[in-house]
Amino acid sequence: MKIEDVRGKIDAVDDKIVALFKERMALSKQIAKIKSANGLPLVNTLREKEIINRTSAALPDDVKLYGKQLFETLFETSKAYQYAIVDVKSPVKDEIRAAIGRPSLPFPVEATVACQGVAGAYSCIAAEKMFPISSISCFKNWDGVFQAVEKGFCDFGILPIENSSAGSVIGVYDLMRKHRFYIARSIKLRVKHYLLAKPGVKKADIKEIVSHDQAISQCKEFIGSLGDVAVTRCDNTAIAAKLVAESDRRDIACVSSRECAGIYGLAVIEEGVNDNLNNYTRFIAISDKPKAYKGANKISITADLTNEAGSLNKILNKFSTLGLNLTKLESRPIPDSPFEFGFYFDFEGSVESPEVQNLLADIAQETDNFQFLGAYEEM
Repeated sequence: MKIEDVRGKIDAVDDKIVALFKERMALSKQIAKIKSANGLPLVNTLREKEIINRTSAALPDDVKLYGKQLFETLFETSKAYQYAIVDVKSPVKDEIRAAIGRPSLPFPVEATVACQGVAGAYSCIAAEKMFPISSISCFKNWDGVFQAVEKGFCDFGILPIENSSAGSVIGVYDLMRKHRFYIARSIKLRVKHYLLAKPGVKKADIKEIVSHDQAISQCKEFIGSLGDVAVTRCDNTAIAAKLVAESDRRDIACVSSRECAGIYGLAVIEEGVNDNLNNYTRFIAISDKPKAYKGANKISITADLTNEAGSLNKILNKFSTLGLNLTKLESRPIPDSPFEFGFYFDFEGSVESPEVQNLLADIAQETDNFQFLGAYEEM
């Protein structure tokens, strides 16, 4: 038999599938209206399992798992269609609507801001770009930034969340599980590292480099080119500059920002010491309440998924069904729950869209510890 003949048969089968799909979606619409009228939840996991067991029994062994995947995709498609028909009641939707129910305001230019480190830290630079008129308070660690916002000491907090060269800032992701917060804006800041030391120090004099772990990882090749130098890690690149400035030694240098040279009276020994000069760090501005400012086009959520095959795929199918672009997916182990993970999702979309609100309500219903982290614009 020729391939054209087989394709002709496939086309005939596809036509039958289209007709049956049309009929099934019409029935799904009826089900949605009946459930809505009677206050019943749209999701019925037991019913889905019954369908998969029944249909799988009629399939050959070599295609059973493929049939299961087909029907799970069909379930997600049907639910997305049903959610577009009925107005689902959900605490998550109430929270979102409260955030966007206020008049849509431009992002503030003036604020009190919490940053980690000391003056000159990249977080401070990001804060000044987001808030041109800013009163910045510096804290020893990221936990202090979260607490400053939670306790109302500062309007916003600035946190690094990922770097284009070194990847995600894991410490911040782990703290997200501990604190309640909302993302109000994000910014991608080009990070250019400089080798700084006391005036008059030569590169050949340097025996020790001090910097933050992320900066060190972004400058591995350059640091390696210096030969036998010790590498000391500290909490922040600006703290590293302060340590060098306050040290009595003249054989110590730091990897930090140009701003720190001016603040701490250091000299630039070499500029652009990043291994990758196209180096960006993404920072988020967090607040204690959800606020959707003008231009918000990105949404972040977290959720814990069950430790079973296909649990992540089910969630991803929900985004795919609505044509939403998922821009980041990060997993972190759940403390005291071996082999279970919490997931962080960033995606593009309007929080004002009923389809997006229903999607979030759906995910909240099917996962544990769901959190809506905010709708915001990225600079």
